[in-house]
Amino acid sequence: MDGGGGGEQFDSRTVEDVFGDFKRRRTALIKALTVDVEEFYQQCDPEKENLCLYGLPNEQWEVNLPAEEVPPELPEPALGINFARDGMEDKDWLSLVAVHSDSWLLSVAFYFGARFGFDKASRKKLFNMINELPTIYEVVTGAAKKQQKEKSSGHSGKKSKSNSKARAQDYQEKLAKLQAKDEEEEGLDEQEDEDEHGETLCGACGENYAADEFWICCDICEKWFHGKCVKITPAKAEHIKQYKCPSCSHKRPRADI
Repeated sequence: MDGGGGGEQFDSRTVEDVFGDFKRRRTALIKALTVDVEEFYQQCDPEKENLCLYGLPNEQWEVNLPAEEVPPELPEPALGINFARDGMEDKDWLSLVAVHSDSWLLSVAFYFGARFGFDKASRKKLFNMINELPTIYEVVTGAAKKQQKEKSSGHSGKKSKSNSKARAQDYQEKLAKLQAKDEEEEGLDEQEDEDEHGETLCGACGENYAADEFWICCDICEKWFHGKCVKITPAKAEHIKQYKCPSCSHKRPRADI
């Protein structure tokens, strides 16, 4: 990649293609700031020159020097992220990098929008698609999971007030079915479990829960992760007494003053 800036040729010209590029770069950046946080931390050596964090379209990330060409082929991410590493708390530094990464992703997406001549409707569509995803900052800080819970709680309250009679009738119907068929009780329990976890977001990739995927919860920060995102299999999890996610494993104890 020329100049280390993720500026490889991009030929697609639709809103969906630009959004797909956005998602892949976003996945890479979230991975750097969560699952691969220890490696990312080591690469951001304050003794080195100005460094940038790049999310690439192949869902890989890299810490590199900025592009040498002027002007660059793509907008450049925040410069010199390594200089602040040792002057801040780890979580604050990661949050700062996350905010700048969000800004960079938007600038790249709308650079493509301008380059490909997107009209007002297309730009609005692109923004709305992007806005449906949690920001990198929200994923890294856990705010995305909190907002999802509050949203779910708010909808439940409104529904309870406006449809109490309908819900009561629905409950009676479900109760009759439970009494008639034991196997339906098991099916409803599984469905309720899936609905509950469906609001959960992976602390690494920010995607929702799926019933056919293995998940594991960090015993320290209580965030949930796809097993594949943190490289934990069900067999491996059986031998883990206390699981710590990559971010919690990287946290260093404060020295006594």
